[in-house]
Amino acid sequence: MESPIPYGTVVSAGGDSHVLTFTLRFPQPVEEVWAAVAGPDGLRTWLAAADPFVQREGGAITLRWLNGDEYGAATVASGQVTCWGPARLAEYTVDVHGRIRFELRADPDHATGTLLLFTNELTVPDSAVLGRLAGWHQHFEFLAEALAGRPVDWSTWTLDRWRALYGAYERAL
Repeated sequence: MESPIPYGTVVSAGGDSHVLTFTLRFPQPVEEVWAAVAGPDGLRTWLAAADPFVQREGGAITLRWLNGDEYGAATVASGQVTCWGPARLAEYTVDVHGRIRFELRADPDHATGTLLLFTNELTVPDSAVLGRLAGWHQHFEFLAEALAGRPVDWSTWTLDRWRALYGAYERAL
């Protein structure tokens, strides 16, 4: 399956420290993408339930993934909002996933579109990096669908797409 989402990259920062990046373009305006990455209602449509979520720097956040692993376990990541620039920058530092940063800009190549620069700084063994890239990639596919008015139906989620993306990253990196 061809993905509308460009592949992410990884840079090892020494030891088990890694930086994952995705540069994404969406035809929707910044305000719509902001609502999806920085609001509890939007996050639920493509990533996770956010509760609590205090939308300011220093605020508490807990992300509860609505999909599970092969054993049915879902990730719960608690932490805080570490940077907040309304309509432009949301950064969450949570256990399990480290620092998750969404930086939004008007897309210079699309009059009403959005450029999303995503960074995930995390500490995991090298063996876990491909899985994290595949996971974020799949969630960004979900984001594109949610922005187009088709939020993910979590009850139908399976690992099949994640496995295909994992294989693609394995071949590419």
